[in-house]
Amino acid sequence: MTDLSLYHLEKQASELGLLLRIQVRRPLDLWTLRLVVARNIDNNKIEILGEMKGWAYKGKSGLQLDTMTVSSKAPAGVGYLIWAATMSWALEETPCIRARLLAIRDDDTQHELLVRYFCQRGFKIEREVGASPLDLPLRLVWGGAGSLMVANCSDVLELTFRKWNIFRSDKLQLI
Repeated sequence: MTDLSLYHLEKQASELGLLLRIQVRRPLDLWTLRLVVARNIDNNKIEILGEMKGWAYKGKSGLQLDTMTVSSKAPAGVGYLIWAATMSWALEETPCIRARLLAIRDDDTQHELLVRYFCQRGFKIEREVGASPLDLPLRLVWGGAGSLMVANCSDVLELTFRKWNIFRSDKLQLI
């Protein structure tokens, strides 16, 4: 069995000259998360290549993902590292075993791309969030309408860890 721990992921990232860092706060019995992948530019400067922001509350479905970005300057595979590290953190540090996110519907083309991207990482549409009064709390949390998607954290971890390791193995052969 391969080690899917956050420590192991951080070590793997370091082998490629990448920094994997997590900032967690615990206001009001919530975990707030900012996970960053970066690289050193010089002794006093880093370049952020990608990040994930979210929060978690006590409960099996408590991991809520809000923002995931990857710089156009980031090497291929950084996104997989971010996903794997986020899921590893949730499984190690919280009671969460399921994650939720909202694929925002700003326009139809962008929404389709987001849904496809999240499905490729193991998420499935749970329901549509729209203009119903029952949707108001979710719209306030995520800032818009769209497709509410859910996934099992361990499934996302295993899938993205495999893809990260394919990228990592190719890069290590070049070093």
